[in-house]
Amino acid sequence: MQRIAQPVAALPVRSVPEAQAWYRDHLGFEIKWHHEGGRIGGVAHGEAAIFLRETEEEIQPNVLWIFCPDVDAVHADLAERSAPITGPLADTPWGLRQFTVTDMAGHQLHFFHDL
Repeated sequence: MQRIAQPVAALPVRSVPEAQAWYRDHLGFEIKWHHEGGRIGGVAHGEAAIFLRETEEEIQPNVLWIFCPDVDAVHADLAERSAPITGPLADTPWGLRQFTVTDMAGHQLHFFHDL
């Protein structure tokens, strides 16, 4: 069987350059590319990649689950970057250690690892 890689979410945003800068400044992602005519761009951090697509329509927030081998270290890094942590770092009854960040468009990113 052929290998299938991680899926890449495409999140709607008002402005791709502004969203890319937000992900860089608050979450430490790298700006990878921007296709101005196509109104889409990408950011990445390690193995995590996210596409950002511009829209004028109402944004329906999405939820992403991002695995982190050391979620405590990621939490400390994002707190230092003043990321809007909207769900505290905690062990859950469903067997995860996780915390949540809500981005400028209302998308929720749950950073986690298994207990």
